[in-house]
Amino acid sequence: MSVLQGLRVIDLTRVLAGPFCTMMLGDMGAEVIKIEEPGQGDETRGWAPFIDGWSTYFLGVNRNKKSVVLDLKDPQDADALRRLIAKADVLVENFKPGSLANLGFSYSDVSRLNPRIVYCSISGYGQTGPRAGLSGYDVIIQGESGLMDVTGQPDGPPTRVGIAITDYFAGFYAIQGILLALIERQQTGHGQYVDIALFDSLLSALSLPVGIHFATGQSPQRMGNDHPSIAPYETLRARNGFIIVAAGNPRLWTQLCIAIGAEHLVDDPRFENNTERLRHRTELKRELETRFQQFTLDELIKRLQAHNVPCGQVRSIADALADPQVAAREMVIAIEHPDLGTINNLGNPVKLSASPAEVRLPPPRLGEHTDEVLKEFGLPSKLR
Repeated sequence: MSVLQGLRVIDLTRVLAGPFCTMMLGDMGAEVIKIEEPGQGDETRGWAPFIDGWSTYFLGVNRNKKSVVLDLKDPQDADALRRLIAKADVLVENFKPGSLANLGFSYSDVSRLNPRIVYCSISGYGQTGPRAGLSGYDVIIQGESGLMDVTGQPDGPPTRVGIAITDYFAGFYAIQGILLALIERQQTGHGQYVDIALFDSLLSALSLPVGIHFATGQSPQRMGNDHPSIAPYETLRARNGFIIVAAGNPRLWTQLCIAIGAEHLVDDPRFENNTERLRHRTELKRELETRFQQFTLDELIKRLQAHNVPCGQVRSIADALADPQVAAREMVIAIEHPDLGTINNLGNPVKLSASPAEVRLPPPRLGEHTDEVLKEFGLPSKLR
């Protein structure tokens, strides 16, 4: 039995943070009813690239959901949504703050219909504070949070992380908040409001640079692939590419030197402890890369792994997916889709021994389940 089987989620989200959150709930057995507007639906349905007319973006975060088309400005459709909410456990939305209240679906409106419901809002800056009314998108939050300012090369511009990391953080925190509220509901019988901000979520991940700021009063600067507190813990050049080395303690530093035949570096006063290695980072990098040039990436990784030194190479996405570890962990899964045949999705990273994630539904066509769901709730069918 799936751990969330019997849990009904009304999904009023689109794009990424919300759909990722509800997909993860769906993977664990929740019934997720995705409410989409007529005509367009989730705007990512129209985002390239496409596979036979299907957006790969949409396909990536919308499995295990039923798509129901409702126009919330239409009184009949709004009443239908109220009927769905009355029998739901969770509502997740990522409208601009205040938008759903204007349509009669604020938390106070919804909780009067269903006091047990857990209502989760995901927004750029949260529901309170001077920025609460602003829209928030990943790239904006990466800049506003300080993340971009510590990302990139020292002599280059601030750099966006290559994925919408803000949305994923917010999606994970939304799941955590929802599950915590459901646990409390078991004790009190009442739901509650879960307020998740992209800005808060990303700030929470910046504990290292924020800690440096608290300690020194200075804002950390961009360091490329160097680590502000550990050396060597960075990307270095070998004969035919880049290797990542993480010698995070004295034992690993010694093992690294032995692995590359540079035992003399262990006793070099410039590198005798982490503080000195940080102070002489440029010389350290030069010494290591000179040694690394003697080896290909494969040779160097084998040597380091034989001495239990954490290391890896900089891969392309295609190379990463080809790693046997991906298949062993079921991190790429095949889904049968009625229009596309077999498609690949990323798997669920949460591995439960007794109730693992499973795919029950492929990403839906727009409005595919409208009539089915309305009939289940005793509502009149609508041909869309």
